[in-house]
Amino acid sequence: MNKDTNQRVNFAAAASLIVLLSYTPVVLSQNTTPTNSLNSPAPSSTVESAGKEKAEAILQRGIEALGGRAYLDVRTIIGRGIFTQFQDGKSGLPSQFLDYLIFPDRERTEFRAQGVRTIQTNVGTSGWIYDGAARTLRNMTPKQTEDFRFAMRTSVDNLLRGWWRKEEAQLSYVGRREAGLARRNEVVRLTYRDGFTVEFEFGAKDYLPAKSLYKRTIENQEEVAEEDRFAQFITIKGVTLPLVIDHFRAGVQTSRINYELVEFNLSIPDSLFARPADVKALK
Repeated sequence: MNKDTNQRVNFAAAASLIVLLSYTPVVLSQNTTPTNSLNSPAPSSTVESAGKEKAEAILQRGIEALGGRAYLDVRTIIGRGIFTQFQDGKSGLPSQFLDYLIFPDRERTEFRAQGVRTIQTNVGTSGWIYDGAARTLRNMTPKQTEDFRFAMRTSVDNLLRGWWRKEEAQLSYVGRREAGLARRNEVVRLTYRDGFTVEFEFGAKDYLPAKSLYKRTIENQEEVAEEDRFAQFITIKGVTLPLVIDHFRAGVQTSRINYELVEFNLSIPDSLFARPADVKALK
């Protein structure tokens, strides 16, 4: 793994990779939709106000733990690394990825597996996919663009950078949870207007992001719990971020994103996000 001083990791990109990879040819696909099963009865107005203040304080501690202004000043991300899918808890063949991200909602991710290149590009509510195996270029379906939006909703960047406020989501404090031997996590929750909820855990001592948790309903209408776990934190030039993001479904690991090199605030040309006229024009 490259320990270059340009290494960075972006929570939003990581979360979107987890979701976007669910419909690439190199991994197993499974269409899902969010549910609001994490909801709990609303507290009284007094308790709710105090809980919101507590949650806002945790967000501020989380921002400071990741570098404060240095973290908030990150505007673009270029990341390289390895994506590995797990089947029944066992790791499969790894795939290389190259990810370009411009906050808040432009992302292009390229994958290479067994010599085949696949490209997925999202620009807001639209996007396109290049399938290197079939050599085809097509627009994303509404379901696929919705998956990207879902990824943004469940990302730590969305929480800490405050994008959720534009959707008028509600922030609340859940409490503390056990997180291993003599360890606890502080838990906050976002509740969106459509009822979808996502919870975020932060270390009670260091306030580093530890997990994001949410529930979905898969194709057969079965509701499953999913979570992203963040590990191998590094601090470079004042920014502290994780190199590893593991995804779990129903308590079983389904994927790992391992960043090897990430550069931030570099210029990314708009042409990378524009759909080519045809396969031959692809960059």
